Formats: sequence, C-alpha cells, structure tokens
Amino acid sequence: MGSFSIWHWLIVLVIVMLVFGTKKIGNMGSDLGKAVKGFKDGVKGEEEKQAADKAAIDVATKEKDKSGN
Repeated sequence: MGSFSIWHWLIVLVIVMLVFGTKKIGNMGSDLGKAVKGFKDGVKGEEEKQAADKAAIDVATKEKDKSGN
C-alpha cells in the first residue's frame, strides 16, 4: 500500500496511451509547451513594462527637480 512501483506507472502509462492515443498526447504536450512559453513571455513583458514605467517616473521626477530649483 506504500508508494507506486515502476510497474504501476508503466501500467498507468499504457492505459493512458490506449485511452488518448499517442497523437493526442503529443498534441497536449505541444500545447502545454506553448502555454508555458506564452506565460513566460507575458511575465517578462510585464516586468519590462514596469521597468519602463519606473524609468519614466524617474525622468519626470528629475525634470521636475531641475525646473523647481
């Protein structure tokens, strides 16, 4: 009743392949990879946007300080 052995996982893999088929499993893997890449690009884009906004605020602050002095 403890952990699953390699034979349990092989049986599960065979059943999954019989139910879904190898082509559909390959498509699901490809779709998952695209989703992960899209998520990473979205996070990276958001970080770049925040950095650009911060830089714009810093420039505006510096210009305000120059005109105020």
